[in-house]
Amino acid sequence: MDTNGQPGTRRAAVLGSPIAHSLSPALHRAAYAALGLDHWRYDRFEVDEAALPGFLAGLDPAEWAGLSLTMPLKRAVIPLLDTISDTAASVEAANTVVLRPDGSRQGDNTDIPGMVAALRERGITSVRSAAVLGAGATASSALAALARLGAGEVTAYVRGPARAAEMRQWGERLGVPVRTAEWTDAAKALGEPLVIATTPAGAADHLAGAVSAHPGMLFDVLYDPWPTPLAAAWSARGGAVTGGLDLLVHQAVLQVEQHTGRAPAPLPAIRAAGEAALAAH
Repeated sequence: MDTNGQPGTRRAAVLGSPIAHSLSPALHRAAYAALGLDHWRYDRFEVDEAALPGFLAGLDPAEWAGLSLTMPLKRAVIPLLDTISDTAASVEAANTVVLRPDGSRQGDNTDIPGMVAALRERGITSVRSAAVLGAGATASSALAALARLGAGEVTAYVRGPARAAEMRQWGERLGVPVRTAEWTDAAKALGEPLVIATTPAGAADHLAGAVSAHPGMLFDVLYDPWPTPLAAAWSARGGAVTGGLDLLVHQAVLQVEQHTGRAPAPLPAIRAAGEAALAAH
């Protein structure tokens, strides 16, 4: 409270590098407005791995409630946390930090339940088999989401033996049978009932021409530009598509709830803000 008995400003922000493209400020600010949290503020900061410890050390817990983290900070933050949820520990990546009044930092991963929620919203409640395009933090989160959906075998299409070994290790850790295949064979992934593309912008564009006549479900985690060539080709052939905005919205819902302590977060307002922000690009 301030000296007039009014709530003091509460702050949250998204950190990453690069960060200028992030839609998180639009989503979280819309949530605060819908919840009537006029004293809440959400910003973005360009922070890389080297700068992260100093940035965290400079936060006043009386003012700061939480952080959203994007690449390359999701794994770099782990040693800087006091506690970590089982979900974040399962993939050694945290995209959410809750800052407690005593100064302690609690990490969580809302990408995993966000993926599950986005798929369930499209009617995907169980998966017999799937393909994952790419490796890294988002790919391991995809494996964790597939584990929650009871997936059978997952084929990961990756570049190089080191990434292949890493994905197989994540599969063993998460309880998902993972076999790996060369990235040069990624077109074969498109016949699976569910394909999760976790690759950077442009990396999967060449696969657009290989989409089958009757594709299943594509979850492309990119959101800008949208649709990607792969998502556009998939839709044109009658396949179901969900994208990065859906993931961003659902993980933001969970972040808002953790940061503010208010639930449920206003999903329609968050989604509308995301759609408006993308349309304005």
